[in-house]
Amino acid sequence: MQPRIMDLQKVSFKSFVSEPRSSGVASRSHSVAKPHQKLRSQFRQISLRDNVMSKQKTRGRNYSRCNRCIPQAVSSVFQDLPVAGGTAYGATEGSCMSFTVVGASGDLAKKKIFPSLFALYYEGMLPENFNIVGYARSKMTQDEFHDLIASTLTCRVENSEGCGEKMEYFLSRCLYVSGQYNEAADFAQLDSALSQAEGNREANRIFYLSIPPSIFIDVAKNAADNASSKTGWTRVIVEKPFGRDSQSSKALSEALALSLTEEQTYRIDHYLGKELIDNLAVLRFSNLVFEPLWNRQYIRNVQIIFSEPFGTEGRGGYFDHYNIIRDIMQNHLLQMLALFAMEPPVSLDAEDIRNEKVKVLRSMRPLDMENLVIGQYKGRKSTNGQDYPAYLDDPTVPEGSLCPTFASLAMYIDNPRWDGVPFLMKAGKALNKRCAEIRVQFRHVPGNLYKNATGLDENLLTNELVIRIQPDEGIYLKINNKVPGLGLRLDNSRLDLSYKSRYNKELPDAYERLILDVVNGDKRLFIRNDELEAAWALFTPLLHKLEDDKIAPELYPYGSRGPIGAHYLASRHGVRWGDLSEDE
Repeated sequence: MQPRIMDLQKVSFKSFVSEPRSSGVASRSHSVAKPHQKLRSQFRQISLRDNVMSKQKTRGRNYSRCNRCIPQAVSSVFQDLPVAGGTAYGATEGSCMSFTVVGASGDLAKKKIFPSLFALYYEGMLPENFNIVGYARSKMTQDEFHDLIASTLTCRVENSEGCGEKMEYFLSRCLYVSGQYNEAADFAQLDSALSQAEGNREANRIFYLSIPPSIFIDVAKNAADNASSKTGWTRVIVEKPFGRDSQSSKALSEALALSLTEEQTYRIDHYLGKELIDNLAVLRFSNLVFEPLWNRQYIRNVQIIFSEPFGTEGRGGYFDHYNIIRDIMQNHLLQMLALFAMEPPVSLDAEDIRNEKVKVLRSMRPLDMENLVIGQYKGRKSTNGQDYPAYLDDPTVPEGSLCPTFASLAMYIDNPRWDGVPFLMKAGKALNKRCAEIRVQFRHVPGNLYKNATGLDENLLTNELVIRIQPDEGIYLKINNKVPGLGLRLDNSRLDLSYKSRYNKELPDAYERLILDVVNGDKRLFIRNDELEAAWALFTPLLHKLEDDKIAPELYPYGSRGPIGAHYLASRHGVRWGDLSEDE
């Protein structure tokens, strides 16, 4: 299927025209190995630039077809899957794209955004004419800016040919502008620098707001009034958190809406860019073996689990303002739940997918304190004498804070597909391992013919589908199998798809996928305003009750499995945590 291309008319930031729908789904690979030669942080001559671009063309890099195309025999929902490459960027032939990172001196920009932009360029996924612009309050020369970026750029291990040259050319397309976030004159200076870099080409602009939410509104207004594209489209990426509750989120959305249309706004949740999340719809809707089972008749419970083996590590001040529920559950885990539980969309169009997600969120039963367990990690001394600090030992945490660093929650979706099926969420810091996964536990086989071979514990015969998001990405299904031999003994075994062993390639970083989707105008993996409202409407009463009543969290040791209360919560809903049984 050929990408649709539309000539873009002159538009302002607010009077945004309808963009053509085009989505990047071509393979992208994350960079992991640094080149050995030292990079020069200065602009290259035009001859080098032309030479590099010439080499790209002669290597036969043609991305006009998708290399992850779905076979024709699968569900028709995938037949409208868009392609990427060439001019399929919502732009006309010969146009220019300028990508401005607002907050360019911050950690997110250095560790994620600039490396992801370089990885996309390295894969040939950016338009031929592109500019990368850093904007921040820090005073910095162009050479210092190039040194800051170069220190984080890496190339793929499996194909590092021309890595040094490509890094130098990429740096030659990067420039830095210093200015305040609330000064219109500084954004006018940014606009002038962008126009000079773009030349006489039709200019499309992307602004990534890698800044605290407290200054979103000032930056959006100044960019709208003084730095929007005069000849093409403008898109703005907004980082979470999107408020602390329904009221603050609504106020933020309304303020941004004064400068941005909904079509221009890309609310990013980096978890939605992870490979296994992007694969979730493919797994369900293109495999006949799963779709008929995806309902209350066959599924006993669903567990969505997130754990980190470290604490706040000096981020306690920020974390204490939000807590684990706002930081992880209300966004990352709830979005995963919506994608998992939604009805089949009419197509892969972003609006069709997001419509189904909103239906799930609006069908959810109101949350109450009886189905919530919260915890906070305490310090401990390990057997080798190492001290692990408590959350309250963090100097950035207010004294006596009741902020939860762990939460487990039982949720229900009151619709015909999921009525009565418990969805259990669990998220925590300073636990025993790093893990993010979705566990689907199926119902028992009626009759239990093999109880003499397994004992009276029916859980030993439970089939379970595990979607492991991180680390060691993979999908495995637990099945029952006869142990070889003359007797009759059953074993619970795995059918295991490990991405590392099956595909033998480095997976793209989540930010690569999401940035490419913004370039291509694909909003499937971004959060719509009504999704955000529905998510906050679900969690706000629970959060206010928790804070107004000053409910104390249950303490759990640093490096443990979490508070005991999480086990009792699961058992009340007839669930046993699947990740814990595998640790035993």
